[in-house]
Amino acid sequence: QIIKMVSVVALWIVAASVIMGQVWGDQTIQDIRVTGKVLCQDCNRPWSEWVKGAKPIKGGIVSITCMDERRRVVHYSSDSTDELGGFELNINSEVCENKKLNPKLCRARLVSSPDYDCNIMTNFGNGHTGVTLSWPTSTFQNSLGYTLEPFYFTTQTCQKPQQEEQDSVYHDNNNNDHY
Repeated sequence: QIIKMVSVVALWIVAASVIMGQVWGDQTIQDIRVTGKVLCQDCNRPWSEWVKGAKPIKGGIVSITCMDERRRVVHYSSDSTDELGGFELNINSEVCENKKLNPKLCRARLVSSPDYDCNIMTNFGNGHTGVTLSWPTSTFQNSLGYTLEPFYFTTQTCQKPQQEEQDSVYHDNNNNDHY
């Protein structure tokens, strides 16, 4: 019984992979839609609020940059987040002269936050370094959808301190250390 169930599940996975491969590899893909959220994570809050209580950032900017195989930018766009922190980036996959855009060469990232108290980029969800579109979360007719993990900003007090070149020690020309 268990072997039969595992076989059925495996068959479904193979079928879904074949369908996704056909849709994704097909030249009929015209639109790419990337969605996600931008949130503020405040480390000054109690642990449970910090982990689960991130607040949405309205007006945050997220961008997407797509390159070609020769590492030239072929598409750039950005979107401003709504009151729930949501963004939606829509891309037409035909970039120029009937060339198709490769979603795997696109990277979404944080750009800015209008929140004065919460405007330090973090790399939670890879918002600072950017997320490469690797595998679509949905396909529908001639479009691919990607839903990204949330991107986070944090407050000034939560920012990891940068190590200074000389940690509060001053050296004069006579090799005398001053603090």
